[in-house]
Amino acid sequence: MIKTPFSVNWDYRCPFARNAHEHLATALEAGAPFEVSFIPFSLNQAHVEEGGMAVWEDPRHQADLLAVQVGIVVRDRFPDRFLRTHLALFALRHDLGGDLREQGALASVLEREGVRSEEVFGEIKSGWPLDEFRKSHEAAVADNAVFGVPTFVSDGQAAFVRVMTRPGKDVGLAAATIERILDLLQNHPELNEFKHTSIPN
Repeated sequence: MIKTPFSVNWDYRCPFARNAHEHLATALEAGAPFEVSFIPFSLNQAHVEEGGMAVWEDPRHQADLLAVQVGIVVRDRFPDRFLRTHLALFALRHDLGGDLREQGALASVLEREGVRSEEVFGEIKSGWPLDEFRKSHEAAVADNAVFGVPTFVSDGQAAFVRVMTRPGKDVGLAAATIERILDLLQNHPELNEFKHTSIPN
């Protein structure tokens, strides 16, 4: 089992981030000793043209930033509930077809996972989650040229990874998938790009 600390970013809109984080959470909940930090990232901001208004300052994008701010608050204020809530927020979008921009939908997820939604939205109203969101995103871009999710970062190496499978309840698959990613990231930097030309059915 690889124990070198690493980070992985997320935006709840990305299905590949959902897949990777499901593998990671499944392995962690089964006791995998991964030392991981979960880093927020904005796909909206990643697609702003040079010279355009940053999403953090654009009123048109405030709803787009809400779900990840919810994740940040749960990560930092309710860490024992984070993994389950994190996966439930991905599921809201990708399994249930819900709208990540709707506060009511997000509140329902929080309450189902045992997190008081009014406390979470009170924290968001205070402003610090948006500041943390922006700081984390901008640091990822500046320090590691991150452009998308999920990006794994460890010991100065960063790689955007598309995981095509979901683990279900297969703990062995989950742990092996994350270990394989980390092995390539940490031990094989010479393998810069490896992409299948077709997607298996």
